[in-house]
Amino acid sequence: MTATESTDILVIGSGFGGAIAAYHLAAGGARVVVLERGPWLRADEFDHDFELGKSYTRIFDFVVGDGMSILGGNCVGGGSVVYFATMPRAPRFVFERQGSIGRRMWPAAINRDTLDPWYDRVAEALPITQQTWDRIPYAGGLWGAACRHAGRTANPAPAAIDVDLCTNCNWMMAGCRFDAKRSLLLNYLPAALDHGAEIRPLHEVQHLSRTSDGGYRVHYRVVDGEDYRILHGSGEIDAKIVVVAAGSGATPVILQRSEPHLGKMPHAVGRYFSGNGERLNTAIFDEEKVRDVLGLSRPDGRAYSAYQIGRGPTVASWDKLDGSLPEYERFSLEQLYFPPGLGTILAQVPGATGPSWFGLEKKEMLRQWQSWLTIFTMSEDDNEGVFGPPPETGNAHRLSQQMLGVGPLRYEPTKNTWRGWSLSDAEVKDILERDGLARVAPWTNDLVGAYTVHPLASCRIGDDPATSALDDRHELRDHPGIFVTDGSAVPGALTVNPALTIAALAERAMPGIVAAARARGVPVSYNGTLPAPATAPAVAAPAG
Repeated sequence: MTATESTDILVIGSGFGGAIAAYHLAAGGARVVVLERGPWLRADEFDHDFELGKSYTRIFDFVVGDGMSILGGNCVGGGSVVYFATMPRAPRFVFERQGSIGRRMWPAAINRDTLDPWYDRVAEALPITQQTWDRIPYAGGLWGAACRHAGRTANPAPAAIDVDLCTNCNWMMAGCRFDAKRSLLLNYLPAALDHGAEIRPLHEVQHLSRTSDGGYRVHYRVVDGEDYRILHGSGEIDAKIVVVAAGSGATPVILQRSEPHLGKMPHAVGRYFSGNGERLNTAIFDEEKVRDVLGLSRPDGRAYSAYQIGRGPTVASWDKLDGSLPEYERFSLEQLYFPPGLGTILAQVPGATGPSWFGLEKKEMLRQWQSWLTIFTMSEDDNEGVFGPPPETGNAHRLSQQMLGVGPLRYEPTKNTWRGWSLSDAEVKDILERDGLARVAPWTNDLVGAYTVHPLASCRIGDDPATSALDDRHELRDHPGIFVTDGSAVPGALTVNPALTIAALAERAMPGIVAAARARGVPVSYNGTLPAPATAPAVAAPAG
């Protein structure tokens, strides 16, 4: 029988919520172990292709639910390795949202003013910089020009990208092999390692149980490095404090599966899930109209044909982020590069006379893919997602060797959510079809339902125990010593990219977690330092 290990603090997951916790707690003197279910890749292992077994399939987790699918990170560094590094702050009105519960969702202690100092810390640590028009790739310029032509505004977005290192290869979703994207592999994680934290990849936490001294035992399985359906040996680690940061699609599953061992979970665990109101529209541009109407052309004479050149979202239209508008009518629109694969399969043919997602018309549409522009909506939803009974292991029933699974999430969009989507679809159509610039169609919900790359709120913070799983310090109600610091703690849709808000909330939670650890006898302090710039990326220790 494997001996039970022990540590002061066990962190589940190595994305923003886990990496920030690991750094501060290790820097404060605690013994910290991080368990990450995905692999640990170096920059030179981030591949520029879609073959099975390359980084694109190894570091993603695509979980199909009933009415909602989630695309997230599955690697050391979590979502920061696969995100597009667009890092705006949430609008002020977001913190006053009532959503489906009819009263303010956010804790009284948190608003834009109280969170701004924590936003500032993350912006300094990564760091985050404001992109400028002279460094915007062609696709962002096209979106900006189209917005201007339609009488809308557009703005370069703040990003955690070193544009001097960026090659505009547009492979950011498969990890950045040039270290231009400031993922957690370049800041919080190497700093945590420098302070003695231990990171174990391919360790999938199954459940938690209690120990006789009031702490927690974390039960895990070891995931095969090539076929994620195969689980090898098991193990247990005892800790005084557990920080759960496995992601909004996995954290509630772990806690639900722990209920027979820990006792009843708060009602809101696995409820009130939000897809951040996300939706995609695909536009197919008329190259001559781009040249004649917008006055844009590339040096070689082509007007566009630049879909694959760039670095994800660089330009956003925030005209509808207006707090005076009614709830569910506020949204942002970003130009986005969504690479081939599932995205091109589900893209709808604008004005199709036959099937909209396959057939001859779809074949012709795919032939023109270099003249596409994808517009990404982030709107306000009703937190209508609910997680059903957890699978026996992991967060999903694995269907393939890597990446693909079926999970327990159920999501049926309400009229409110559909209102936001419909208004944003109409806005995109009005901007891009003006004067015949493009033909636009929203991506389908018919095959796999809605989808999100920014899942939120499945174990959210709040003041009301009936509608929030965590208090405003991120501690799990009725289970002292368990904290949740990932996107599942965010109360609801943010109408913008959520990574910076997730990170700011994690930074804000650290003093309280340190205080709780000290009360449990852990020799740790909070000094508020930020990670020093890494001289080298975090890399896996050699085997053996």
